[in-house]
Amino acid sequence: MNAPLVLTVGDAVARAAELMAAAGVQDARREADELYAALVCGATSRAWLDRVQAIAPVIGERLEAAAQRRADGWPQAYATGRVNFRGHWLAVDRRALIPRAETESLVERVLEWCAARGEAPVVADIGTGSGAIAIALALEGRVAGVIATDLSADALNLAIENAAALGAKDRISFRRGDLLAPLMGDPVDAIVSNPPYVTTEECAWLLPSVKDFEPHLALDGGPDGLDAIRRLAAAAAAVLPPGGLLAMEVDSGRAEASAAIVKEAGFADVETGDDLFGRPRTVLGRRPEAR
Repeated sequence: MNAPLVLTVGDAVARAAELMAAAGVQDARREADELYAALVCGATSRAWLDRVQAIAPVIGERLEAAAQRRADGWPQAYATGRVNFRGHWLAVDRRALIPRAETESLVERVLEWCAARGEAPVVADIGTGSGAIAIALALEGRVAGVIATDLSADALNLAIENAAALGAKDRISFRRGDLLAPLMGDPVDAIVSNPPYVTTEECAWLLPSVKDFEPHLALDGGPDGLDAIRRLAAAAAAVLPPGGLLAMEVDSGRAEASAAIVKEAGFADVETGDDLFGRPRTVLGRRPEAR
């Protein structure tokens, strides 16, 4: 009796690439490598490094299922259920927006601000979604505490699951509610957010992999894409202490308009910053020091 055929990682990745290529997925081989890497929480090179190894049956099944989802139009992160954010592997699904590389630059700027302070700050992540920002700050930053809020109970549950899996749950207070209402008067030194900033009209023209899968609540910023930014800037101005920081991710085409809103709310030293692709995607402002 012949021994059963052992499927290697290279074989499984090649099959996944063929399945996606047949469905019209661009650069299917690279995508297959990335799917495998996500499933084993490793670098994209893992598919090559592991190519001659026998693939674990459960990973093989998950890889085939993920490839089929990509062939059906799912975004890659939802297809595998995982995404890497600043080296932290997060679970992701339709409960929350997919964390993107652009947001890593927002976290970097907040971490720099935290490191420059004399005392470790308390930071609030408003609209935490998957928990990406809050978890990165809790694990990487010199912070006294992190409060993570979201209006969506489903998103908040996902953030809690991620924090627990990454060992950050005890460092973050998770609270449900709109904008700053969940803070309930507790003092914070910095407010960071990746608010909805796509216009209502633009939402209708987003790629199907975004429009048909990611939560509308996390995307639609109103008629001009600035509704949430206006509300957040006004609310933050009322609660942050002198020297407190407001840091937001914004649409690159509306960065200057967003900065103007922050200035009008009473913040000083307002500045925009570029993401890793060189586009203006962050706005920072500080509450004026008391005179």
